[in-house]
Amino acid sequence: MPASVPVPAPSSGPAAAAPGPALDLTLLYRGPLASCDYDCPYCPFAKRRDTPEQLRADRAALERFTAWAAGRAGTGDTLSVLFTPWGEGLVRSWYRRALVELSRLPHVRRVAIQTNLSCRTDWLAEADLASLALWVTYHPGQVTEERFLAKCRELDALGVRYSVGVVGQPEHLTAARRLRAELSPAVYLWINAAEGRHYTDAEAADWAALDPHFGYSRHAHPSAGRPCRTGESVLSVDGDGTVRRCHFVREELGNLYDGSYRARLAPRGCPLPVCDCHIGYVHLETLPLYDVFADGVLERIPQRW
Repeated sequence: MPASVPVPAPSSGPAAAAPGPALDLTLLYRGPLASCDYDCPYCPFAKRRDTPEQLRADRAALERFTAWAAGRAGTGDTLSVLFTPWGEGLVRSWYRRALVELSRLPHVRRVAIQTNLSCRTDWLAEADLASLALWVTYHPGQVTEERFLAKCRELDALGVRYSVGVVGQPEHLTAARRLRAELSPAVYLWINAAEGRHYTDAEAADWAALDPHFGYSRHAHPSAGRPCRTGESVLSVDGDGTVRRCHFVREELGNLYDGSYRARLAPRGCPLPVCDCHIGYVHLETLPLYDVFADGVLERIPQRW
């Protein structure tokens, strides 16, 4: 960590002293990291190769966020954290360390990350697996089935809570079927509808045979003016600490580190016409997904799986 980039101590600064009642917050953190070791042709996010300077900035931002989260101890706040990086986080040591550290904090209910699972897995033995979970995506064409399944078996042996998913491209159906047959029955396999793709009923039935909840992903959900937990108990946080209601609404609610966001927390309807991403629509109060996923909302594991 360069000396020129100070990271606040967990117990100091305005974050720890922020006034107001205790909060139970779900935070979706996305720092500046954009590099990925995969190059999926269907990925809607433009990737770049991060320079050493960009990686140092991402590390500093993540360590600042982790220190802030640790600093909420004793305030009465409880936190759940999902890391949703543009790139692949777990190939970077600072993301692995952040998950381990956050998992050990008693006021952190859950910490999870979206990952392609290309990283080593031995570091998970240091974490509190009662609170850590992984949201894993399998990308056929980027990794062999054998290698990916070997990683999943390592997670099983460690006792890690995780889900696995596939993007519902037609060319992935056979691989997804094989994956379902080889995964432990205890592991939920989810299917994301491919960006911009229309599914016939027959096509949707093929995917629903693998993921009984595929219907929620198949179509975008009307959301304009409808109640959503984002902006009240669910927040998006970027590397600078800017707080927004979710990743898809650009209006700023304040900053995490000066506590200014707290005064803006309130129930509010969605300002967008539709919501078509699971990390957004799962929080819509007009959908039953908090009942479907319950304690597994962040890691996308249904309650009764």
